[in-house]
Amino acid sequence: MTIALVFLSVMMAVIVGWLLRQTFNVQPWQAQAAGPELPALQAGRPPITTALWVFLGVATSLFVLFVSAYAMRLGLADWTPLPRPRLLMLNTALLVGASLAMQWTVLAARRGAAAHVRKGLAASGVLTVGFLAGQLVVWQQLRGAGFFVSTSAATAFFYLFTAVHGLHVLGGLVAWARASARAWRGADTERTRLAIGLCATYWHYLLAVWVVLYALIVSDAVGLAICSSAPL
Repeated sequence: MTIALVFLSVMMAVIVGWLLRQTFNVQPWQAQAAGPELPALQAGRPPITTALWVFLGVATSLFVLFVSAYAMRLGLADWTPLPRPRLLMLNTALLVGASLAMQWTVLAARRGAAAHVRKGLAASGVLTVGFLAGQLVVWQQLRGAGFFVSTSAATAFFYLFTAVHGLHVLGGLVAWARASARAWRGADTERTRLAIGLCATYWHYLLAVWVVLYALIVSDAVGLAICSSAPL
């Protein structure tokens, strides 16, 4: 169990490190820099990019603390997994689709394809909202089956993990809405590219975190599961 947790932590750290490195190295607002005089936005790394680094670091620390608490509680004899909601797999697919749509939008923004940018943002938004709606349906299914926060430690951690992740997704939708508004207005192209790039990085991060949490939820084969193999 300890080895599996270490592996999951290392995997998450590698994914997050790669995403953050892309945030620094791939700077779409510099692609158009041709003249000797650069706008203020192109002169250096925007503060919002550094802010994203800091936020992702804090968010990662929060999730690591929750996973550590989960690992300690898992070792007690009274741990009782709950049934596995079938809808979790579909929700995961929706979040994968949202992340891919965001990356496609970044590529469209670099090409200057405004129509494709708007379509990509719309697709990622719809898929993300679908993910959140699916998570709420899972909660309703568990409550309908008699699994509440106070039912067991496994149930409490399931609600904790999905709730905290869902709140981060909601926060991302705020940034998505602002980027979408810029794209639909067609104003300030450089800032729109920057906003879309940062949104894509955040969506990839949300997917990476969810992959780790999903593994903790369903990996009963290695003794880590919050849910058993019995479907709900």
